[in-house]
Amino acid sequence: MSYRVTFVCTGNICRSPMAEWVLRHHVEEEGLDVEVDSSGTGNWHVGDDADARTVQALLRAGYRSAHVARQFEAAWFDRYDMIIALDKGHARALRAMAPGTEEREKIRLLREFDPAADPGDLDVPDPYYGGVADFDLVLEQVEAAMPGLLDEIRAALKED
Repeated sequence: MSYRVTFVCTGNICRSPMAEWVLRHHVEEEGLDVEVDSSGTGNWHVGDDADARTVQALLRAGYRSAHVARQFEAAWFDRYDMIIALDKGHARALRAMAPGTEEREKIRLLREFDPAADPGDLDVPDPYYGGVADFDLVLEQVEAAMPGLLDEIRAALKED
């Protein structure tokens, strides 16, 4: 069975789809048996495409993108091995939704996987009200966390 990872941000149109497609690229490149998707804590953008600036940042960096926004549901905790929040607010919302300790333990912050990240500030900033530079910063932070995240996924796959 595939290892399953989901990324969660606010509306599922900026940060989480960006992280989804970066991780998809790496697991496909390595041939890892990993399913990757994303969702949001809110329902404002359900059914929408990813923000055009997210898509542009991904394409400029050589990644693909295809996305329809959706909202995370509590019933989905059983679907995933790892649930990655893009900021502490998302992590809090997910923990409040989790039915038990086992499910809460699946929730991580993306920047936990970046050894250069300031442990006191692990949030990936929301670029929605910003410009191109804000989306590029998010992409840089996502990419910086990928080696550590991939190490953890590879280790989990070896345990199975």
